[in-house]
This record gives sequence, C-alpha cells and structure tokens, in this order.
Amino acid sequence: MHTREEKLAAFGRLLDIMDELREKCPWNAEQTMESIRRLTEEEVYELSDTIVEGDRQGTAKEIGDLLYHMVFYARIGQEEGAFDIADSMNKVCDKMVFRHPHVFGPEAGKATSAKEIADTWELVKAKEKDGNKTVMGGIPKAMPALLKALAMQEKARGCGFDWEKKEDVWDKVQEEVAEVTEAAAGASADELEMEFGDLLFAVINAARLYDVDPEKALGRSAEKFRRRFTYLEEQTLRKGLKFSDLTLAQMDAIWDQAKAQGL
Repeated sequence: MHTREEKLAAFGRLLDIMDELREKCPWNAEQTMESIRRLTEEEVYELSDTIVEGDRQGTAKEIGDLLYHMVFYARIGQEEGAFDIADSMNKVCDKMVFRHPHVFGPEAGKATSAKEIADTWELVKAKEKDGNKTVMGGIPKAMPALLKALAMQEKARGCGFDWEKKEDVWDKVQEEVAEVTEAAAGASADELEMEFGDLLFAVINAARLYDVDPEKALGRSAEKFRRRFTYLEEQTLRKGLKFSDLTLAQMDAIWDQAKAQGL
C-alpha cells in the first residue's frame, strides 16, 4: 500500500492533469457540469457492478474514474468563481466531524454501537446548520425508484420510525397483496398502479429488515431470468424453430431444463 505522502501526491497529480486538460484539450475545455452529469451517473453504475462482482482491481479503476469526475466538477466551479475542490473537501470533512460526536466531539471515546449510531443518524443530521430542512429532503427525485424507497425507509429508521419486530412486516406485505388483487378486479389503471407501488414498497421494506439488499437481490433474479431465457432462445433456434412455433407448455419444458442445469 502507498504512504500518505504518495496518496497526496497522486491526488495532486490528478489536479494537475485536470488543469492541463481543461486548458489544452478542446473536448475537455467545452464540457459543462450539465454535459458530464450523465457520464457521472454511468460511472456510478460501473463502480456498483465491480463491487457486486467482487472485482477489487475493477473497483480501484472505477473509483479513479469517479474521482476524475469530481475533480472535473470542482474545476468548473473554480472557473465560475463559485467553489474549488478544497471547498468540497472541507464541507464533507466538517459534515463528518459534526455527525460523529462519539469520535470527534465531547462524546469522543464514549462506548457506542453501530446500531445506536444508525438509529440516531437522521436526528443528528437534522441538527446541521446547512442540512436538509426535512428528513426526506435530501433524497433526489430523479433517484431510481427502488433505491429511493430503500433510502426513505432507512431515513425513517434513523428517526426511530420502524417495525418493532421484523416479522411484523409480513402482515403489511399480505395486506398489500390483497389490495392489489382487489384493485386488479376492477379498479382504474391509476389505482392499480398505486397499489402495485405500495406492494413493491412493502417488499423492499421486508428485504431491508432482513438485511437483504433489494437492488442486489432483484439484479440476481434478473440475471437468472436472462440466463434461462437465453437458454430457451438458443434451444429454439438450434431446432430451427421460432417462439411462435412453440406452445407455452413446450417453452416451460425447456425452461425447466435450464433450471435443472443450474442456470
């Protein structure tokens, strides 16, 4: 591993490279925060993929790509006279010091647990001078719905608003299933959509309570579906057939073959 001096030197090198590119590369020179925002979102998902796959060298690379984007935004902010990278780093440092009084404040050294910290996290954040005015205020509206639901549930938990026993959540899930079933029998499209949303929200909540990452779990199921459907497709083409040539029962039989092979 590198020394602290080597780490600081590497960060300084990134700042120097950004300065050179911004001043001498036509493409980099014409970029704005708005033009690179979409690319940053893509980089976040690429980082997420490497973490899920356990690819540590890939994670190192993707962290670098994200750092490059953060430095890019800060350089643009500097050119606008709004802020520079030091402002960004000092803001997050100040925030972390404030949010961890058990480490940096008068409570430093006081014995506490990870659960106690998590359970009071949102209450501590609410005391910040420039923090969000509401607990849910910091959750982006454009955030993917599954991740947004999970973030909201975690924030509610941080204020003490959560199930006393995780097993109790299943009554809520069953309640939502019943409401979807009832809505499907004759409710309007808008009402049915709302009930499906409530059911999904309850299932995500259940996954959270059982320490299951719903995004990862759904991703695994989606990849399993991809593998099995690809097998179905390959077997159909191999026989010179089209999907329209097969009955649902025949397709189910091939699907079961894929399951039997562990796909």
